[in-house]
Amino acid sequence: MRIGDLARQTGASERSLRYYEEQGLLHSDRSPAGQRLYDDAAVDRVAWIQRLYAAGLSSRVLVDLLPCVETPSEATTRSTLDRLREEHARLGEHVDELVRTRETLAEVIACSERHLAAPAAG
Repeated sequence: MRIGDLARQTGASERSLRYYEEQGLLHSDRSPAGQRLYDDAAVDRVAWIQRLYAAGLSSRVLVDLLPCVETPSEATTRSTLDRLREEHARLGEHVDELVRTRETLAEVIACSERHLAAPAAG
């Protein structure tokens, strides 16, 4: 499939798809006219890439994880598992921080609502 077809099927922009290729996250063949051609597995691959980006992983981390996905072996699986555990812990810390921030905002909202509900001293 061509890049426009992959973009439509995944919701990724063509620019993003080219970026994924530049980062070594996605691969294409070229047609005789030089157009990028992707196999059907690229749809799942792009969804995976987008999900990991949305989780806060960098392209550098994704490149490190690819060998386990593409050609699993005991060596790549062990190193990838360690890296995934690191990222899992990092994301857990980030979630904890977000929860604390959310709780603080809830307190500010409650305080503001009490202030607005109180009769004005006059």
